[in-house]
Amino acid sequence: MKSLVISVDLGDLDYAAHAEEFLMLASGAGADIVEVLTAKRSRPDAAGFIGSGKIEEAAALVKATGAEVVLFDQALTPAQQRNLERHFEVRVVDRVALILDIFALRAKSHEGKLQVELAQLQHLSTRLTRMWTHLERQRGGIGVRGPGESQLETDRRLIGVRVRALKERLDRVQRQRLTQRRARVRGKTLSVSLVGYTNAGKSTLFNALTRADAYAADQLFATLDTTTRRVWIEGAGQIVVSDTVGFIRSLPPMLIAAFRATLEETIHADLLLHVIDAASPQRDEQAAAVNQVLRDIEAHEIPQILVYNKIDTAGYEPRVERNEHGTIARVFVSALQRSGLDGLRQSIVEFGGEPTGNNAFDETVQPE
Repeated sequence: MKSLVISVDLGDLDYAAHAEEFLMLASGAGADIVEVLTAKRSRPDAAGFIGSGKIEEAAALVKATGAEVVLFDQALTPAQQRNLERHFEVRVVDRVALILDIFALRAKSHEGKLQVELAQLQHLSTRLTRMWTHLERQRGGIGVRGPGESQLETDRRLIGVRVRALKERLDRVQRQRLTQRRARVRGKTLSVSLVGYTNAGKSTLFNALTRADAYAADQLFATLDTTTRRVWIEGAGQIVVSDTVGFIRSLPPMLIAAFRATLEETIHADLLLHVIDAASPQRDEQAAAVNQVLRDIEAHEIPQILVYNKIDTAGYEPRVERNEHGTIARVFVSALQRSGLDGLRQSIVEFGGEPTGNNAFDETVQPE
């Protein structure tokens, strides 16, 4: 679909990275980007975010390029979205809606689809006034007063019913996960979760550690559904490793809430392997964004080991770094080339058991 991207610089130091990331999101959603319009603002305009001058410029670009949709790299209020669509005469999709669209595209499991639908409905519920434009022609008169409001309230009620049903089903999923987690606790099974910025290579590392075949690709949000495997490490015994959804800057709160069941694996993990793209110039900012989400889901106090991945691209050698207490704090690996994994296994052994010097994985990896 031909798309015009509007990128707004609000003076943030990491604006360039933010803009590049949004273009990756747009491409991942299948957009054919025909033009990128950049706007600078000290603060958003209440009516149209970018101000009347830029709105006119963008409207002209929509007509000139034949754009079918305008992608906005900031979160818009319902009023701003309505005003922009009125000017552009095409659909406007903001950053939140675009991420939701990608999530809907990538969710494969039943649970993941439920979570995405819940987030979409919660987002849509604030924007229902733009759904019933066919009723605007009914200006009043006997027998035609109020049908728009009536239809809108009906739609809100139906969405509310569906949201409650989805929450009940996700609650059942959480209870099932709790039962499984209690069984692991009784068996004293170490739980390890991979967390990190989207596209940091978590799924590739998960596959390397567990000999699994979870989907991995060089794109944002390649994996949404939590994958869990049991694996044996000599010295640590049998452990449970979980690959979770990737994080991103300013992850919409409704997504954090909707994916709470998935993120439960992170919240209740014994150890977090925080996977960082060592080749990314924004790795520090990305790590900070991950830590912010961990605070949001109350998982920030769980012990972490920083795993610097993609060292083959960054030009680093595999190594292990310890903190002032002698504990392994950072491990440098290449999940793609499977180098440095012995150091990572050793870090898990030291955390969960007595090191023996032999950290080979058992050949049989059983799904939980």
